[in-house]
Amino acid sequence: MINFKIKELNKYYDPVYTYNLFKDYEDSIFLDSSKEDKLLSRYSFIGLNPYRKFVAKGRQVLIDNEVYNDVDPFHKLEKLIDEYKLSVNNKLPFISGAIGYFSYDIGRVLEELPNNSTEDFSIPDSIFIFFDNMFIFDLHNKKTYVTAAGQNEEASISILGIEKCLENYIEEELSQLTSSNNVFFSNFNKDEYQKAISMLKEYIRSGDVYIANMTRRIWCNNNEDSYKIYKKLRDANKAPFSAYMNFKDFQVISSSPERFLSIIDGVVQTRPIKGTRPRGRNLEEDEKNKNQLINSEKDKSELLMIVDLERNDLSKVCNPNSVKVTELFKLETYETVFHLVATIEGKLKGNVSSVKCVRECFPGGSITGAPKIRAMEIIEELEKLKRNIYTGSIGYFDLRGNSDFNIVIRSIVKKDNKAYLGVGGGITWESIEEAEWFETIDKAKALIGVL
Repeated sequence: MINFKIKELNKYYDPVYTYNLFKDYEDSIFLDSSKEDKLLSRYSFIGLNPYRKFVAKGRQVLIDNEVYNDVDPFHKLEKLIDEYKLSVNNKLPFISGAIGYFSYDIGRVLEELPNNSTEDFSIPDSIFIFFDNMFIFDLHNKKTYVTAAGQNEEASISILGIEKCLENYIEEELSQLTSSNNVFFSNFNKDEYQKAISMLKEYIRSGDVYIANMTRRIWCNNNEDSYKIYKKLRDANKAPFSAYMNFKDFQVISSSPERFLSIIDGVVQTRPIKGTRPRGRNLEEDEKNKNQLINSEKDKSELLMIVDLERNDLSKVCNPNSVKVTELFKLETYETVFHLVATIEGKLKGNVSSVKCVRECFPGGSITGAPKIRAMEIIEELEKLKRNIYTGSIGYFDLRGNSDFNIVIRSIVKKDNKAYLGVGGGITWESIEEAEWFETIDKAKALIGVL
């Protein structure tokens, strides 16, 4: 990619107002580090003007207009990325490449899993867009960069076209955000969900699993503009791994607090979340709930089980003895909940690409359970509905080898004038069925609020 160019603009542009100029571009994507966090929210990115498009469903892959049958989508994506390898000495983590998602259900090409759940709406298992142009927002240093891969047109001309669009940049409230009273539906009522958790606990008692994630779907009719919903969610629940993805037939609206995998200069990091408490109605209740989570042996036990699983996953792709737990039982505060978080890091083996690393660790252990495969089999049996993109991953593959992916939680899919979201939690033998039901309500609060 000898025509590649990067340009620092002469002023800082706010990512949200910038993306508003391009929100109607088909296949545009906004990776938004919206939470003010010096460690996790360093950069935001906007991808524009695709030059290649990768779509997978099961073992069928579509690259632009060419169909490939009975292939491993991860291997096919890895080969496609290799075609465009880039060698540019720049400290920015992501300057050119592919942005997209892996759904939870793409895990079926990795493992032999039962297939007895139903699908309430259909989208591809994976989409990755290779972008000719990128905005990079350095949120700490207040700098904005534009890059051009030179695939659709000469890079300098391409950057001039982007700068021309910025003449319409306005830093003010863009539109009145409306509210509506929607009726919400779920694939479980309270009694059904509690019964499923009881069945899951029987699997734990019999030794099948130590912990497993139980989730449910909530949906409503909604014909509101998808980017308006995203802006409302961004205001209500800022998160370091947020995203807005505008595809032809559907949009993905994510406000995820959880990192699945980051690979920067060969260092791999994962940050599983286990343990949740609602924010209080006043300062006293807030402090009580926070201390309750910090001192909860059950929640610490959940997190330790997943840390052990993630250490094992990373050990498959990292140098011997390089995998370390660098944070444990860290409390993180969000608008509606508190979370317990851990951080595990390792040094990637020299022959392992970022795509292979994601493949070997997918899906994230925090949203399956341990042991992972048996947990996924039980999930398939008890949830009865395909998770789709929920608990999958959204992120990027940089053409120099870096990547960063979230876990798709606190997220909405808009399709055919319906809005779908998922909520759930880790179940152990100590779990109380009714408390787990109310935890799903706490986690859904911000999402239901903006809908």
